[in-house]
Amino acid sequence: MRGSSQSAVLLLVAFAALIFHSIPSFAETRSLEGIVVHIADGDTITVLDSNKVQHRVRIAGIDAPEKNQPFGNASRKRLVDLVARKEVRVEFNKHDRYGRILGKVLVKPPDCPTCGKTLDVGLAQITTGMAWWYRKYANEQSAEDQGRYEFAEQEARAKKAGLWKDKIRSHRGSSGKREGDIFLHNREKHTTPTSCCRPRPNHI
Repeated sequence: MRGSSQSAVLLLVAFAALIFHSIPSFAETRSLEGIVVHIADGDTITVLDSNKVQHRVRIAGIDAPEKNQPFGNASRKRLVDLVARKEVRVEFNKHDRYGRILGKVLVKPPDCPTCGKTLDVGLAQITTGMAWWYRKYANEQSAEDQGRYEFAEQEARAKKAGLWKDKIRSHRGSSGKREGDIFLHNREKHTTPTSCCRPRPNHI
């Protein structure tokens, strides 16, 4: 009986460990504070930290068109308006396969300079129709963020805001991927695999 009890306990512990490791951990989230010194496109920025180290950041949960694609310049301009030369906080727990920080970017709302960094930049891009919600990686977001991002995209689409005005760019291709997924693939395969780089002249 004693052996059976010990086996049952070990089995229970193993099962609990399996469940724990299968659930995305948001408790391990790290943060990066700094000033945005460069904006590559509508979903990628460079943040300069207090040690003068630059970090390339891919905004999590969204996908924006490239600059040479419809609404690409508009998406980048919108992001410039939101974060250029401003202090941001990046909450993240991983890097993408190209070495960039993949995280949620927060900034002070433009209409409330005394507020904290409470504006979700990715959500703002979706709300104005300047990015898609990246559903493929929705499981990496909290349930709350998933709901917000999905609702924001539905609203933007209903209002035909931004890129949703262009029917060609808002449909899913025959492969099941959205145009945004294709844009991301084309852009990233030419990206230098690094999360930070040597300081360079600050420019947007």
